[in-house]
Amino acid sequence: MVQLYNLHPFGSQEVVPCKLEPERFCGGGRDALFVAAGCKVEAFAVAGQGLCQPRCAFSTLGRVLRLAYSEAGDYLVAIEEKNKATFLRAYVNWRSKRTENSRVCIRMVGHDVEAPFSETFRDQMSIVEMPLSEAPLCISCCPVKGDLLVGCTNKLVLFSLKYQIINGEFSILDFERSLIIHIDNITPVEISFCIGYVAVVSDLEVLILKLESDPKNGERVNRHPRKTNNPVKLSEDISNETLQLESDDFVICQKPMELLGEKSKQSGIAVTLESTGLADEKIKYFHVQHLLYRRFAPDISSCVLSDDIKLHSLQLLPIYQTGSLTSERKHSSQEKELLSLFCFFSLPHVGYLYMVVKSVELMSVYQYPEKSQQAVLTPQFLHVITSNNLQCYTVRCSAAAAREEDPYVDTTLKACPPVSMDVCALRIQLFIGLKAICHFKNHIILLTKADPETIPERRESPKRLLSRKGTSVNLKTPPVAEAGWNLYIVNTISPVQLYKEMVDYSNTYKTAKTQSCIHLLSEAHLLVRAALMDAGQLEPGEKAELLEAFKESCGHLGDCYSRLDTQYSHLALPYYKMSGLSMAEVLARVDWALEDGTQKYERGLIFYINHSLYENLDEELSEELAAKVVQMFYVAEPKQLPHILCSPSMKNIDPLTAISYLRKLDTSGFSSVLVTLTKAAMALKMRDLDMHRNEMKSHSEMKLVCGFILEPRLLIQQRKGQIVPTEFAVHLKETQPGLLVASVLGLQKNNKIGIEEADSFFKVLCGKDEDTIPQLLVDFWEAQLVACLPDVVLQELFFKLTSQYIWRLSKRQPPDTTPLRTSEDLINTCSHYGLISPWVNVLISSESLADKNYMEDLSKLQSLICGPSFDIASIIPFLEPLSEDTVAGLSIHVLCRTRLEEYERCIDRLLERCPEAVIPYANHELKEENRTLWWKKLLPELCQRIKCGGEKYQLYLSSLKETLSVVAVELQLRDFLNVLPEDGTAAFFLPYLLYCSRKKSLT
Repeated sequence: MVQLYNLHPFGSQEVVPCKLEPERFCGGGRDALFVAAGCKVEAFAVAGQGLCQPRCAFSTLGRVLRLAYSEAGDYLVAIEEKNKATFLRAYVNWRSKRTENSRVCIRMVGHDVEAPFSETFRDQMSIVEMPLSEAPLCISCCPVKGDLLVGCTNKLVLFSLKYQIINGEFSILDFERSLIIHIDNITPVEISFCIGYVAVVSDLEVLILKLESDPKNGERVNRHPRKTNNPVKLSEDISNETLQLESDDFVICQKPMELLGEKSKQSGIAVTLESTGLADEKIKYFHVQHLLYRRFAPDISSCVLSDDIKLHSLQLLPIYQTGSLTSERKHSSQEKELLSLFCFFSLPHVGYLYMVVKSVELMSVYQYPEKSQQAVLTPQFLHVITSNNLQCYTVRCSAAAAREEDPYVDTTLKACPPVSMDVCALRIQLFIGLKAICHFKNHIILLTKADPETIPERRESPKRLLSRKGTSVNLKTPPVAEAGWNLYIVNTISPVQLYKEMVDYSNTYKTAKTQSCIHLLSEAHLLVRAALMDAGQLEPGEKAELLEAFKESCGHLGDCYSRLDTQYSHLALPYYKMSGLSMAEVLARVDWALEDGTQKYERGLIFYINHSLYENLDEELSEELAAKVVQMFYVAEPKQLPHILCSPSMKNIDPLTAISYLRKLDTSGFSSVLVTLTKAAMALKMRDLDMHRNEMKSHSEMKLVCGFILEPRLLIQQRKGQIVPTEFAVHLKETQPGLLVASVLGLQKNNKIGIEEADSFFKVLCGKDEDTIPQLLVDFWEAQLVACLPDVVLQELFFKLTSQYIWRLSKRQPPDTTPLRTSEDLINTCSHYGLISPWVNVLISSESLADKNYMEDLSKLQSLICGPSFDIASIIPFLEPLSEDTVAGLSIHVLCRTRLEEYERCIDRLLERCPEAVIPYANHELKEENRTLWWKKLLPELCQRIKCGGEKYQLYLSSLKETLSVVAVELQLRDFLNVLPEDGTAAFFLPYLLYCSRKKSLT
């Protein structure tokens, strides 16, 4: 049974001053209410408080059978009956109708308007006749585009709304019959249409379709008369069999059936599309997608079939994209983007609400306490009328739409009451003689008609119908009491006002700690959320009030989930976040009173505070609140206490209080390196260095690194989005820099800190600006290479290190602190640092480089270049600051060009700058396929330079002798003779020639 709350969603009521008893009525748009009676339609203007004033009236062709209004296009459409014939007519530009006798233009749908008559359409109402081959049964207007769907026997006809452009300043509204949807085996009693979605009901069947514009799949549009297919034949066979059995005094009732998605094609209802638009125009819909088919069985419990067991109140309700609830975005009818679509239909005692956009899903089932006559669905409520009651139920449309709109719902960031939450009745209001209902904006239109025998009694004792606390509205005596009918406008109260009443009502459940409190507050939350989603209905200034109510409702739900011990206690976190309450404000709402000397803290509150302290909020708790938080976690979650104390929000905690609780953890058997580090941090805060040193000595360095990995906030914190090193990190920088680098490396290895964050940390720690690199950061980069972290981009790390080495060498800038590793350490422990080529040492030794730091940076750079992983081409453009005029710069340039296999160029530079290094270079580099350079490059160059003489003559001569020795071994005698210079002295080359000639015999 649906839970009933005695709330007051209905406010004031007004009587619509109709002259005749209404037969049909509808409302919509900004302020329009239409009432059809006899052969006349009266239009009323409805003000914000429900005040209803006549606007105009116009005659119809006959009695109005169906009436519908479209806000898109601002037109009224009616099915009218005259002389047992039905007609479909649209009334456009009706606001220009001044008097009942004003001129009216009648035109046929799709006919072009002659130019001389175009100006007359500006100031007069037009009636558009829409002839059909079959009698229209029902109509529906698309609330977004204004297209008109007409239901006939076995088919639906779609009229697309369009505008005939007369000139640049004026256009007239018109329709085009663009599509026929043939539906066999079902006669539409009611239809609903919204942006390509079509819902059809017969007496006991429901069919929901979607018209697709994608031409790839589905049933193609047919431009020719269709032929009957097998499903129709099958249905006819069943129908004939049913008639045969019924003639023998049997009644055949088909069993209930629900088919979702593609399975609904198995219903036996054939659907085909026939395009009737112009052949040269773009086809709007290509095929149809089946979404839902549901069939109900009649109630035969009384052994008598009742004609009243029929479906009614079919409705498609769209909810549009609104963006963030706090945005100022406004939607016009042209800008509306469909977010979710819901379909409602009802049996006399049960109503069904489906979600039909991305997936077809039954959301809610409404069990009415008595037989219903009609119902209307709004984004906030379901209003149902019975013969004597107006019932108001909650709906879950906003809950479903919120999940479609915001992917963060149902995470730790945002929450929303579940779609599956039981619906409830907010009010069952006595209302005598209800016959029909419609809804627009915040108005409910009700037609009442009492039975003849009840009229005198009602006239003698008028009853108070609607009341709310001190405000009451009395039923007004109808103008003609004998008629026994009235048309009322009942105004629903503002969402904020109803929300406040629901919150007040929920207070009765708080002390009992029941689910009813959460349920009613969830209903209040969804009410406000639905009002914010329906932004087009908000009055100026109302949105700010709704947003405030929304945040307040989130706070109330956060309180419930934090205090009640339920399986959904974790929802306290997202609701408190959405409320905008600070952590201090939430803690101020907590009842800290002791019960029997003990204090119990519920899971929801612990979960919220724990997560909030983990999220580095830019909020510092007072010393008093921080002490209460420590006490709370010591009682409820002692293992989390060290983590809690490391939060930036707990900055003001008294260190003595913290250490006292931490020592209690030790005595209770909960001892770990994390507790030790937390106590060491608190000792630093108290400036007790002896205690700090004793704590740090109690564990090995490896265990201390593991402790920092367990709680990175011991070293690194974030405040206002900026990385801030802790006092602990500053102390380690001065006393144990190696431990600090190893700890940050462990954080990175365990994904506790990113690469850029680690770089920023060391820069801030060392007090350097963005462009200055401290030595501690270089140590960290070198440690990354040694550790071979898988997520580190090697070439990027190489670039950082080489850039820093080159900058220091070019500026002769010493490091600001002593490096943690020497070049020898790196070569021995890291595969990316290679052995430096022997000829480099010869080259470097040619000049005196006394600066140790300079030599260390040079050796590290040389070792990196000699390593197997370095991309030499990437560093060449950055070598310009290192001049080749220095030995250090020359060694780097020659190393890089050697790695690029520019051997001849390297030989030229070495012969010119450092001839003594040429032979060690050739011995190390000119191997295998490059050995030919000994006689093709090196030998001719040496001979040429010896001829020129100079101060390096002796160096060239000794290099030539060693070159000849190598060439004599490598070449045959004839080849050796060919490479010798023609003008050389025979006596000089003779020993090498003799060795070459004897080589073969020796081998």
